[in-house]
Amino acid sequence: MDQVKELRDKTGISVMQCHKALEQADGDMAKALEILKEKSADIASKKGDRELAAGAVGAYVHSSGGIAAMVMLMSETDFVSKNKEFTDLARDIAMQVAAANPEDGDALLAQPYIKNPEQTVADLITTATQKFGERIKVTKFSRFSVHEK
Repeated sequence: MDQVKELRDKTGISVMQCHKALEQADGDMAKALEILKEKSADIASKKGDRELAAGAVGAYVHSSGGIAAMVMLMSETDFVSKNKEFTDLARDIAMQVAAANPEDGDALLAQPYIKNPEQTVADLITTATQKFGERIKVTKFSRFSVHEK
């Protein structure tokens, strides 16, 4: 149970999925993480055609006040989009946009995530898709800086 809790704390994925991954990996934490990552990709691809009918706008303003970003993160239902973890995700992606200034959506998804460079922003969204059980997508974002002309 300690391993299941540790894996859940690392991933945010359900206890049952973490338990199954650890069983499949014979208790190997690194292998269980890989299993969950593969499963996340499978789940996300199966949900790729679902309609995005709800969402949240996440905003981040740097402490200097000189850089800010806003992100529109969409989901399938209000149930997910009103969830605190979902709105926190939108804010974290806005922080990513403020810090890394991606050129477009594809560049944003390919960037190493600033809070965990071992995963990309796409990996972050894929994991969230598995966690929430719904398709999630960044549909718009904008970055503002007082230093840009």
